[in-house]
Amino acid sequence: MFERFTKDARDVVKEAVAHTERTGAARVGAEHLLLALLDREGSRASFALTALGLDERREPVREALERARRRGGLTQAETDALAGLGIDVPEIVARVEDTHGPGALSTAPGRPRWRGHRPFDRAAKDVLAGALRTATARGHRHIGDEHLLVALTARPGLPAEVLADHGVTHSSVTRVLYGDGEAKAG
Repeated sequence: MFERFTKDARDVVKEAVAHTERTGAARVGAEHLLLALLDREGSRASFALTALGLDERREPVREALERARRRGGLTQAETDALAGLGIDVPEIVARVEDTHGPGALSTAPGRPRWRGHRPFDRAAKDVLAGALRTATARGHRHIGDEHLLVALTARPGLPAEVLADHGVTHSSVTRVLYGDGEAKAG
């Protein structure tokens, strides 16, 4: 599949791995793909994000992802659901961080199985497969970073929730990129 990736899409994957290494995560997650997309300039995905007004809101998106990372990757919806059960996630995070230091819940224990290689978690693999489905459904021969963006917004999870909280939804991305509001695949 990676042979079909454009240079921009390959660069997003490489930068996602770099984000993973910087945060000490054992696996590349969908949130790392989003962070890498936020760093892009001059690509189709960066055009779409700019057209949707995210230029001024990239830093708040990064901050929202960081807050989720400190919560162990829980989305705000998951945090709210746990609060409904009487579980105060911010309080738990504060207590764990008081005992074990800032970001204690954000790094997975253990080391990657292969030296120098960070495997992709299920969510990131689903995004990559969704990008392939999106490109194929649209009759595109190559997978670009815009297909990664569409796939990130199409699947439930932390990246889609954070983007939606900042006005970037699956339908708005497909409208900006393809001139329609309906996704053909993802």
